[in-house]
Order: sequence, then C-alpha cells, then structure tokens
Amino acid sequence: MIVEILTTPGCSNCKELEKMLDKLEISYDLIDVTEKSEYLEKYPIFTAPGLVIDGKLAFTGIPKIEELKKICK
Repeated sequence: MIVEILTTPGCSNCKELEKMLDKLEISYDLIDVTEKSEYLEKYPIFTAPGLVIDGKLAFTGIPKIEELKKICK
C-alpha cells in the first residue's frame, strides 16, 4: 500500500494526520503541493491535507481514526 499526504507549508491539520498514521504504524510520503503542482492537477484538493492511497484520493481534511483503520487495512 502506498500512502501519500498532500500537504502545504505550516498546515496544522497535516501534522495531525501524520500523527494519526504514525499511531497506526502506517508509513507515508509527504508531498508539498506548493512545490509539486502536478499533484494538484491530478488530485484537485481545495483544503489540505489530502490523503492518497494507492493512487486514489481517499480523504481531504482529517478523517476519523476509525475511517483510517478501515481504509488502510
């Protein structure tokens, strides 16, 4: 499973999502969409964070931990 967090500089919600994934022991890559605009073309998010799992946008914003557990199994 490939997990990516679409983030922006100074995003507090992004940090919260990182903590949630760390707690679930799920590895992820951070993608700063201000530096890699091609991600915004592929995943048109209007709020950060965006959570991409296996190439599909799974969530925008902060999901509930129960939702993360379900989708990341």
